[in-house]
Amino acid sequence: MTAGIDLSAEVSRALQAGLPVLALESTIIAHGLPEPVNVETACVAEDLVRSLGVAPATVAVIAGRLKVGLSEEEIAVLGRGEGILKLSSRDLGYAVSRGMSGATTVSATMRAARLAGIRVFATGGIGGVHRSVSEAPGFDVSTDLTELGRTPVIVVSAGAKAVLNLPGTLEVLETLGVPVVGYRTGEFPSFYSRTSGLLLSQRAETPGEIAAIFLAQGRLGIGMECGLLVANPVPAADELPAELVEGWLAAALAEQKSKGISGKAVTPFLLARLTELSAGRTLKTNVALYKNNVRLGCRIAAALAEARRTESGPPTRLA
Repeated sequence: MTAGIDLSAEVSRALQAGLPVLALESTIIAHGLPEPVNVETACVAEDLVRSLGVAPATVAVIAGRLKVGLSEEEIAVLGRGEGILKLSSRDLGYAVSRGMSGATTVSATMRAARLAGIRVFATGGIGGVHRSVSEAPGFDVSTDLTELGRTPVIVVSAGAKAVLNLPGTLEVLETLGVPVVGYRTGEFPSFYSRTSGLLLSQRAETPGEIAAIFLAQGRLGIGMECGLLVANPVPAADELPAELVEGWLAAALAEQKSKGISGKAVTPFLLARLTELSAGRTLKTNVALYKNNVRLGCRIAAALAEARRTESGPPTRLA
């Protein structure tokens, strides 16, 4: 435990007992999904985590306190989005010092998870290199990638968000030395679709194999320097054809450019427009892939906890 972080009683008990905990971001609640789907999805995800024997640790800054594990009331506040900042890791000190409230992105959630001693985090898709990166002055690369390059946390995602430059994102991850492991796939998924044509050099068939890779990184000293990205394709029944998504995205990108939208506002704008242009199909797939990542994240957290139990003996049981 670290001063300045408020752990929920549920998360605190699980960590003390050596039981599995799964970190969850809050940007999906405040900025990623529309009302009331945002709060419904967050609550369903937490219930799903508990049903799999894992403690959910949704992260956010509430009135200047970095919280790991939220109440239903706090989730509802985030869902309304009133005065809720979008926080990357660089923004945490600012929000805390000013007593503000904010939803954490992938980078900020990773940082909070590490500080709390949580090693597994499930999200929808990571941020990455934006498609405008080659257009001056549009150099836009998400802090999520930097955080993956320096914070030892397993991040489960359906790849990077489809609105991004996927080849560029993989190149930056390679430069930063971040392992990208395909879960039962040899190809990087493209968020709404299972494939992208971008091959991966690392693959795992079970949650236990992913936990073993992460533990091996730690023994080699690599795990103190970077995270591990798990690429988990959207379930086949829920995926959308890539060419269909690209058509909607082209229209959304043209609107974004014409309106001069930039920075942190880009991804929420594009996701909202995709929902409208697809008549809700992208939203449905987004929720499905998120739940799929949460399930896998729970299984990896359980495998990691079991591996550590084997090394150090049985944990204290929860009361």
